Amino acid sequence: MTPEQIAAFGRRAWRIARTEIAAVSALFVAALGVMVFVDLAGDLGEAGGRAFDQAVLEALRPGPMDPWGPDWLEEAALELTALGGVAVLALFAVVVIGFLVLQRKRLSALLLALGLAGGMALSEGLKAVFGRERPPEALRAVETLNASFPSGHSLLSAVFYLSIGVMLTRAFRQKRFKAYVIGVAVLLTLIVGLTRIYLAAHWATDVLAGWSVGAAWAMALWLIAYAVQRRQQGRPQEPHVLPVDEG
Repeated sequence: MTPEQIAAFGRRAWRIARTEIAAVSALFVAALGVMVFVDLAGDLGEAGGRAFDQAVLEALRPGPMDPWGPDWLEEAALELTALGGVAVLALFAVVVIGFLVLQRKRLSALLLALGLAGGMALSEGLKAVFGRERPPEALRAVETLNASFPSGHSLLSAVFYLSIGVMLTRAFRQKRFKAYVIGVAVLLTLIVGLTRIYLAAHWATDVLAGWSVGAAWAMALWLIAYAVQRRQQGRPQEPHVLPVDEG
């Protein structure tokens, strides 16, 4: 390519990035999530990865009856970790999907349902592939059922809370309100993952992997919804996580 062609391509790319900043950001997050997950999966058998997980576990739970922090912290973690459980998320999803259906936003409801169903399939499928063992049973403060990598609670909470958070930004014009709802969504996602580590239900890298896959899947749903919106409306518009009105 000639210098003129390179310059023209650069100007066009910059113009697209400025007008489609949300879509570019979503694509970046999705790609970053996939890359982080691949890197973490590749380190599962490495000594460095195991040493990191062991160091985090020993720092937070040096003994079965001796978790880090005050006595109330473990009780709080036991309650907060349920925010990423299948039962709680399913209940929240039924409420939100019912509201979307009543608002005649059927595609939005469908995408949210498919998002959670796809997240569960990803979680169970990846657990079956990697088959990683959980932290020692003597240290776990909660009952566990399946493999450890990636954390299903972290993955599903990222999919659900991030999707809902981005969707809710459409209800506000002020940037501070948009930032607030996104911040709450991120905070809930972080809380769920950190409690899984603190309760020794997962290794630290399990949670990082769950966050990565969940964020990537949530952004993939966002991009699908945005593409549908652009196709229906036939003109650029501020994107949002789910189409505002499908019928």
